[in-house]
Amino acid sequence: MIPRLTHILVVDGSDVARAIVARVVEEELPNTRITHCGSGQEAVTCMQSEHFDLITTALMLPDMDGLDFSRQVRTDPIHHYTPVIVVSGDADERLLREGFAAGVTDYFDKSLGYQAFASFIRDFTRRHTGLVGRILYVEDSPTAAAQTIRLMERHGLQVLHTPSAEQALDMLLEASLGDVASPGNVDIVVTDFYLKGRLTGGDLLHAIRAKLRLSQQEMPVLVITSADADDGRQTEVFHAGANDFVCKPIVEEVLLARIRSLLLIKQQFNALKSQTEEMRMLATTDSLTGVRNKRFLLDHGEQFLADRRNQPVSVMLLDIDHFKNINDNYGHITGDRILEALGRLLRDSLREDTLIVRFGGEEFAVLLPRCALREAQSRAEALRLQVEALHPLEHPITVSVGLASTGTYPDFNLTQLLTQADRALYAAKAHGRNQVCA
Repeated sequence: MIPRLTHILVVDGSDVARAIVARVVEEELPNTRITHCGSGQEAVTCMQSEHFDLITTALMLPDMDGLDFSRQVRTDPIHHYTPVIVVSGDADERLLREGFAAGVTDYFDKSLGYQAFASFIRDFTRRHTGLVGRILYVEDSPTAAAQTIRLMERHGLQVLHTPSAEQALDMLLEASLGDVASPGNVDIVVTDFYLKGRLTGGDLLHAIRAKLRLSQQEMPVLVITSADADDGRQTEVFHAGANDFVCKPIVEEVLLARIRSLLLIKQQFNALKSQTEEMRMLATTDSLTGVRNKRFLLDHGEQFLADRRNQPVSVMLLDIDHFKNINDNYGHITGDRILEALGRLLRDSLREDTLIVRFGGEEFAVLLPRCALREAQSRAEALRLQVEALHPLEHPITVSVGLASTGTYPDFNLTQLLTQADRALYAAKAHGRNQVCA
């Protein structure tokens, strides 16, 4: 998908100031288009024919006050919600006192310097992300649905509408099974509390929290209730797991504010989940070779072996022949590059469902799922020939390989299986190295 172009309006009476602001914004926000205006009236005229995602303005313009210009932005139906940043060397108490009423989103004191402005823009865009997201909207009234869908889509949201809680739950179930292309793969749920059919909006909310086990951060839910809902009903909505609610008739500003805050919650959850996964990968991956480390094998190897879908499992132990001589004669940096090259060969040559581990030093362990001993021997021999032809850094290397299989030892645990493979590896070395023994 091609990223949407961000259109920014820069308003300042100084040509130099406009150029500097534009340069900083373009550097910090890729895929942007800048429009320059030297006066407030010129900017107002531009806004009538173009839509802007962000507006920056000086506090003092040649023809009007910057706060008066911000007030005009807020009266424009297209730019009513567009963020306005005042960039001024006189960001004093007046902005604090009058900025909110004038509709100013934020301000920057340019006496701090334009390097600080770059940091300010980075932070601002993190805090004021646009309305980008996919909404699962559950509403059984065609009239109400049509109006609310138009409202949300007008602000750039993708809306997936369903009239029943049953259909919404099916979509979410499909997404929870891992189908990333599923129509239920949404960011937040917006549902009417009162729905016709077997399941109400409250039932859907309960199912999201209790059946799908999706937290308020993982799947934020906004509930739409009737205007006459009492405090007890509102309490019930929160106890059922709603993040927030709005009342009918829907007020555009309120609905968008609620959706924006829930999208931010979802974005923060996704970012934290991604960081956690990245940290987990770093903790269980050998940094030199790119394969899993021994810690990962100890934590997950038995589970891999116990999974019936993987049976039979063959274990392969590889050891680089005479590796100590390489380190002694050519240095440890050369040795590291050879280990790196072997790790890359293993990752590229073996199937994705294969568990590859740096077992220690120059030794690698490979767990081959759905692989009987005879097939493992063929694959190990092919791999041995690939290593023989590798010549990393123009150094010829060979490996000795030991094999063991659950087909031969069906009752062995991982430690016992590795022990058998290690005995086979010892036999390969004893018989002259650069060979496979099972």
